[in-house]
Amino acid sequence: MNDNSNLFINKRILIYGLGKSGISSFKFLKKRNKIYLFDDNKNLNLNINLKKNIISHNQINRNQFDLIIISPGIDIDNCRLSKFLKKNLEKIYTDLDIFNSFYKNTCITITGTNGKSTTCELLYQILKNQKYDVRLAGNIGYPILSIKNIKKKTIFVVEASSYQLEYSKLFWSKYAVILNISPDHLERHDTLRKYISAKFKLIKNQNKNSFAFVNKYDENINKKIKKNEYKSKIIKVNTKISNKFANRFQNKYFLSASNKENLSFVIEIAKKLNLKNKNLVKTIKGFKGLNYRQQVIFRNKNISIINDSKSTSYSSSVEILRDKNKIYWLIGGIPKKGDKFKMTKDHYRNINGYIFGANQKKFYNDLKNKINLKKFLNLKRALKELFKDIKKDKFNHKTILFSPAAASFDNFKNFEHRGDYFNKIIRKFIHEI
Repeated sequence: MNDNSNLFINKRILIYGLGKSGISSFKFLKKRNKIYLFDDNKNLNLNINLKKNIISHNQINRNQFDLIIISPGIDIDNCRLSKFLKKNLEKIYTDLDIFNSFYKNTCITITGTNGKSTTCELLYQILKNQKYDVRLAGNIGYPILSIKNIKKKTIFVVEASSYQLEYSKLFWSKYAVILNISPDHLERHDTLRKYISAKFKLIKNQNKNSFAFVNKYDENINKKIKKNEYKSKIIKVNTKISNKFANRFQNKYFLSASNKENLSFVIEIAKKLNLKNKNLVKTIKGFKGLNYRQQVIFRNKNISIINDSKSTSYSSSVEILRDKNKIYWLIGGIPKKGDKFKMTKDHYRNINGYIFGANQKKFYNDLKNKINLKKFLNLKRALKELFKDIKKDKFNHKTILFSPAAASFDNFKNFEHRGDYFNKIIRKFIHEI
């Protein structure tokens, strides 16, 4: 048990936000504390144990809470309890803080704008294959307080979003990783400066015995690092590894620029952990990636179909768009505030864009005069037109790219739901290829 563990014992605690992390926080804390629960959504389908701890909006101001645990999805500036939270900022903690208060386990925590989940999964598989007791947790879908049977030697690979780091006060990680930074989630953080600060809290909280791995070539990262206000040892990772080096692993997945970047971080971490090279190579060779992250779902000699539903910004789509193949790009969803399309003109001629959904104006204004564009009410109609166009195209190698460059919450629960929907409807068209 850690030195701060008493902070979360015998307290009156409000947990705000009843998604996965909120519910796991409740289950972890309920035996030692008096817990109250609140969520902006009054229609949540909750079990009886949770329902009896729900508190109404009116009751909140009449109660005294020692601590407030907020879920990552809660935006203090835009929620039902905004005024209350701003009055009680010093009482706010996160599930990461709770974990850090009760456990002293080694954490390797990975953040960044793009590539977090893939890097976490690859590192997790490598450590597992080297016989470490390793757990995958955080933003990748496994709340850190839901992990069971934790031992002293258990290592955690944690994916941390800016939302999770923003309000944390105690969380620190012996190994911290910032893969890259480009404008993202500005609808929440308001400015790029605040977004970067949320990410860098991961390094700021480290001590002199910690290690921080950062992208050597990332402009936003380098500007922040130059301030020299960090205690940990900063390791600048060379992310520009050659195709010759990547080919050693005989895995085409790592020939794309973004996945070579992810791989370069994993290799540097492996060096610091003194992992066995033979097992490392074997795991990388067999790595298949994650669903809906640049996932090739169909390929023949003329056409590739890529499901990249995880893409929620232009920066996460651009790399595949640089491919020399003729690309049929499906774009749509809720655009990110401040997101800008940055790509050199020599790639434009190979791209046809098919914008779908209700937010067409933003995408059209960003991309007009750059690539050929067509607009559609929904994804089905966009695909129907795309396949008409692809039949007329005599280009030898063609790629159908579902990389929406936007959030999925206009019509879907999450990016997985969106990716699954794309896989289902594309099947109806594949026979036409």
